[in-house]
Amino acid sequence: MYYNEKSTVYLNGYWLPVKEAQTNLYSQTLHYGSGVFEGIRSYATEDGVRIFKAKEHFERLKYSAEKMHIKLDLSVEELTQLSYELLERNNLTNAYLRPLVYLGENMSLQPTEEVNVFLCTWEWGKYLGDDLLKVMTSSYQRPNPKSCHVEAKVVGHYTNSILATTEAKQKGFDEALLLDMNENVAEGPGANFFYEKDEVLYTAPLGNILPGITRQTIFELAEKLEYEVVEKFFTPEEVYNADGAFFTGTAAEVAGIDSLDNHKFKLEWEDTMGCQLARAYRRRVCQNEYQQFDLV
Repeated sequence: MYYNEKSTVYLNGYWLPVKEAQTNLYSQTLHYGSGVFEGIRSYATEDGVRIFKAKEHFERLKYSAEKMHIKLDLSVEELTQLSYELLERNNLTNAYLRPLVYLGENMSLQPTEEVNVFLCTWEWGKYLGDDLLKVMTSSYQRPNPKSCHVEAKVVGHYTNSILATTEAKQKGFDEALLLDMNENVAEGPGANFFYEKDEVLYTAPLGNILPGITRQTIFELAEKLEYEVVEKFFTPEEVYNADGAFFTGTAAEVAGIDSLDNHKFKLEWEDTMGCQLARAYRRRVCQNEYQQFDLV
């Protein structure tokens, strides 16, 4: 689903057919998970194909690389230009883009000088689908922020996400909700979490979560819609009595949630602030607010 015989990728300065792109089996990223990546979406608009918030995504990629002691020489502007060329070479408009920065041959537990940059793209529907989700509180916690840089988008961090999602699906749920080390709600395996109660939106504060770019977009849209958003610590039990809830992420966009731990939320999804924000998000990325895009 990610490529076909015509797919073109970028690897270390070269445009290659995907089947010609190769990597080192002794890569430190492959063995130890030290690498960084991003998930980005492009959209077809009346003004042409646009990559949504490319600047913010590539700034975060460079921040993540810095935190992991990875020397990423390409600038935000260069990465953006390469991404538009990637879309053009693959004849894609509504697409998902995956920049990956991975390391060279190194079996020691310290940084390596060899840094590889890989860019690929494919058509990908909403990661969590369009149906309302049945979510469970995971038995796995998010990593302690003193153990790693939780605010960086690091390859190895996603073993935690795989465990949580797999557990949820094995138990008959659609997705998981992870807690932090203090048993407060943090986020989903690949998305930030919001819940609604009495016309106020709540979400976890920074510190134990990945600061999502879609999460920030929801803050911006909520302000325009005059919705109150509160960042605070809260437990799953507080969410059980919510009026509604949703996940946010580039791959998931805005995904409505039906229930947490079989506690169904009070309002119909169509009557929630989350539903209105989901519609506003689609308008934002596809139709009206071209000035919010990073153009090259």
